[in-house]
Amino acid sequence: MNFDLSPDETAFRSEVRRFLDKHLPDDASHEDPDFLESWHAALREKRWIGFAWPEEDGGAAGTLMEQFILKQEMATRNAPPLGSDFMGLTWVGPALIAHGTPEQKARFLPDLLAGTSSWCTGYSEPDHGSDLASLQCRAVLEGDEYRVTGQKIWTTLAHEAKWIYMMVRTDPDARKYRGITCLLVPMNSPGIEVRPIPNLSGVTSFNQVFFDNVRVPVDNRLGEEGQGWLVTMAALANERIGISESTEKSDHLDRLIELARTAQRKGKPASADPTVRRRLARFEARIEAMRLNELRHLSARLEGSAPSSETSLNKLLRGELEFEMSELSLEILGTAGLEEGPWQRAALNWHGTIIGGGSPNIQRNIVAERILGLPKD
Repeated sequence: MNFDLSPDETAFRSEVRRFLDKHLPDDASHEDPDFLESWHAALREKRWIGFAWPEEDGGAAGTLMEQFILKQEMATRNAPPLGSDFMGLTWVGPALIAHGTPEQKARFLPDLLAGTSSWCTGYSEPDHGSDLASLQCRAVLEGDEYRVTGQKIWTTLAHEAKWIYMMVRTDPDARKYRGITCLLVPMNSPGIEVRPIPNLSGVTSFNQVFFDNVRVPVDNRLGEEGQGWLVTMAALANERIGISESTEKSDHLDRLIELARTAQRKGKPASADPTVRRRLARFEARIEAMRLNELRHLSARLEGSAPSSETSLNKLLRGELEFEMSELSLEILGTAGLEEGPWQRAALNWHGTIIGGGSPNIQRNIVAERILGLPKD
């Protein structure tokens, strides 16, 4: 791996840092709508929302190394997201750029970049979970419309979204990877019912979504019929790349170490306990392994390789760390862990981070089959 920056890349890093100094004050609140409005306006002016998208699609045509620099610097400063419609920018935008018609791009991409759209993604279904290829939600072509019937579950932000980017089965007789089609469906379509699912902390982000003979124009199909698996796989790989995940976990560890220093156990800081120190040290080693794996994956990408199954390694590591670090925070708090607070809420919210994008068991299967070459049976 060789990550010596070129003069242009060094200048870009400096540019990002100057931007953050100017637009991200130390007392900025990620919950302040006025701050977020000015933040996103500044990002749009720089074309840093959709940074890696082609210029003709509204992006900055940023290189992969520049994207790495941008995300790294943003994560280091705990900056707000690069855009307000996370689902749309992560999945829908890249899929539209790769597979959309000119009319679809003109229809959807400007709203994604402007932050006026809101998308959710219809992947998981009851009894199928992270095994996307086994989905059963049906879409039958009738004239110039599809008729969609079925159910999705664990659909993030479906109760707030205006659109759903969803996978449906259009050919039940085809091999399971070949009979899937991608549709873009307005959430206010007749026949759609959304039922929120509160999590353990009482927060609602997940939902069940029911489709009862929902009519979707053929013009809202993304890619060719039966090619939905190809449309969505690149997006899932992009989600699992996690260029800034190790930086985020490092920040989490810093806060956990500070908690151990300040929380008292029998009149001493929790950090005085050798067991606590050993667990913190193991977290640090595993986060460093994540960072090095990110750099290895980035190196392969810089040499021209496509996103690979190796992205599942960091997804798996992050999920394990989310759980174990949350458990340690509650142990450090002791009886105070029974009270209401940010550490307690975080400990009750880790399920979504771990399951989203593929559960740990799915990631282990991917690693076993596609990296280690182990048989499926």
